[in-house]
Amino acid sequence: MPPKLCLRVHALQRMFERGISVADVTAVLEHGDVIQEYPADMPYPSRLILGWRDNRPLHVVVADDRVAGILVVVTAYEPDPALWEAGFRRKTK
Repeated sequence: MPPKLCLRVHALQRMFERGISVADVTAVLEHGDVIQEYPADMPYPSRLILGWRDNRPLHVVVADDRVAGILVVVTAYEPDPALWEAGFRRKTK
């Protein structure tokens, strides 16, 4: 059974401010690529996922509560081209 999705209040607020829908986040989680993993994050390990909605790149940070079977959406945003290399997989130096 796939994990349940939990959207934190912070994530929902930022999504609303940034014009990112729950459907956008779900699509990124289903079809995106993990570009960074944070196994030491607390209270749960997390990862950064890159996905595309039409021509819009989106980053979604999720944490895995494996005990409860919950995938926690921490935040979602459109990466800034000034801060990310072409393709939005790596930050510029």
